[in-house]
Amino acid sequence: MLADASPLIVGAGPVGAICALAMGHHGVYPRVLEARAQGRSDNDARTLVLSHGSRLVLERLGVWARLLAVTPILHIHISQRGGFGTTQLSADDEHLPALGYVVSYGALEVALEAEMLAVGIAVEYGTNVQRVASGTVHAAQGHCYASPLIVVADGGRGEQAPSPRLARDYEQMAIVCEVQTELPHANRAYERFTPDGPVALLPHDSGNISKNDVASRRAHPAPYTFALVWTTSPAEAERLALLDDAEFLAALYQHFGGRQGKFVAATPRSRFPLKLSFIGTQASAGVVRIGNAAQTLHPVSGQGFNIGLRDAWELAALCGDTPPASLGSATMLRAYTQSRRMDVLGGLGFTDFLVRAFSNDIAPIRQARGLGLLALAMLPPLRHFVARRMIFGSRG
Repeated sequence: MLADASPLIVGAGPVGAICALAMGHHGVYPRVLEARAQGRSDNDARTLVLSHGSRLVLERLGVWARLLAVTPILHIHISQRGGFGTTQLSADDEHLPALGYVVSYGALEVALEAEMLAVGIAVEYGTNVQRVASGTVHAAQGHCYASPLIVVADGGRGEQAPSPRLARDYEQMAIVCEVQTELPHANRAYERFTPDGPVALLPHDSGNISKNDVASRRAHPAPYTFALVWTTSPAEAERLALLDDAEFLAALYQHFGGRQGKFVAATPRSRFPLKLSFIGTQASAGVVRIGNAAQTLHPVSGQGFNIGLRDAWELAALCGDTPPASLGSATMLRAYTQSRRMDVLGGLGFTDFLVRAFSNDIAPIRQARGLGLLALAMLPPLRHFVARRMIFGSRG
């Protein structure tokens, strides 16, 4: 058994890596175990939406300057299909440089990996964790690690996670890809609610769509590119998956509308089911869960990763304020659980409310949604309240 008094972090994905860097920022240097091989993240084309609050954390950790391809979101247009009422959130109204930022998952992992190497965070790549117990981590090939504080940040994929305390199957699938439009994105994101589920278009200057795919975009393709998250029923997702590009783009235009002109190109599509799962921090016996290992949210409003980042930041700050002999103690972990309760449960409740209130076509509810959107548009204090909580969490 490999014993160490330092914290042990399971998972070097974005949340685990941010937790490790933030601990180092507070003078606590953890050991990190990661299943994947080193340097295999740069081709991961998944996208993340970082709030401005998350940018501030990454700046303090020295990671933001390493990110090369970041697209700011200056406006968010919110509407519902088949009903009245629209509203728009603006970075200028919030006196911020941007409401959020779109970045590829792989690019963020590469930047985090480089920063961990630069500051001397020890990462053991190729270590498959199979089980986490009180004070110990059991990995493949019989390897066992001991630590007074074990942070599970692998999304629950690499070890036996406990049963969730709250779970809901939304019976929805998300179709994810990148698309190009006739009109430039102007750094505007869209959240359009439909009876089948929300459709999000996020400006993303990634260049993943080749210049040669669309002749009219040969010179400057990036300002016309969006990351698409199309939520629909499993049966409809299966049908859409069988369409060729032209048929898929025509279906998207019919579903979303013409605010960006026609959709003219798309990358290959991925699909994944959407569920709510709340395991909780499991802050007991020296084990604490953060990020997707603790809670999984619907992607509507882009809250999930940002809540996980705040998990990592607040846990690291608490480690810095705790005497070394008390790391992983019941008192410390109880304080962490209490500090995160409002933000996590607020985010879960907010996203669950949006999905359940907007994913139907009941006339009275549709009219109430329209009135709500009109109220957001006409009442700046209410719009400011909603925007600040999307950007900085439930504490605003």
